[in-house]
Amino acid sequence: MTWGPAVRLSIIVPVLNEAAGIVPALEALQPLRARGHEVVVVDGGSTDSTFELAQGRADRVLAAPRGRAVQMNAGAATAAGDALVFLHADTRLPDHADRLIIDALARRRWGRFDVRIESAHPMLAVVGTMMNFRSRLTGIATGDQAIFATRAAFHEAGGFPAIALMEDLALSARLGRGGSPACLSEKVSTSGRRWERNGVLATILLMWRLRLAYFFGADPGRLARLYAREA
Repeated sequence: MTWGPAVRLSIIVPVLNEAAGIVPALEALQPLRARGHEVVVVDGGSTDSTFELAQGRADRVLAAPRGRAVQMNAGAATAAGDALVFLHADTRLPDHADRLIIDALARRRWGRFDVRIESAHPMLAVVGTMMNFRSRLTGIATGDQAIFATRAAFHEAGGFPAIALMEDLALSARLGRGGSPACLSEKVSTSGRRWERNGVLATILLMWRLRLAYFFGADPGRLARLYAREA
């Protein structure tokens, strides 16, 4: 197809117990809906009011088994857009993200944004810079960077592997077989709550430990249990 202004995006937001933040997250996407794009929220079994609060603020609100990979695949299966954008609930897209994505997909089949971590902690600015540099160097994107892809590229890659952790790295590797990503310098902003809650240095070390273990073939299910225990 021709990648022009008429291209429609499907923004897929996996959620789990996000009642405290789901309303502002979805309100931030209303300008995109007004321009004809769709928002699909996929709830993984929230025990708070996330599912109810999302109603009316998204084009579809689905229930799926818990797990980001499974949830995002479920959202992609129902999406009507020409391209898919996978957005964490605590991440905000830049202004005119639709134009940036559509322009990028006219050149590449997939891509991601640079990221800024919202926090007063000075170390997290460095963490964001290093994430962006590493992503450019390796062609691997994290979920915090709002991965996007044409529908065809996503389906040819087989979607997200149904693993409990590192699904974003695995999808990047799959998509990368079809070409390198568009690495947009415009930034999404993501919450620093994960780092602040458990200590910046401790969280950095944990994430590097998990990624290194995954690289050497560790079971993602075991890594997810370790992450849940220590994060």
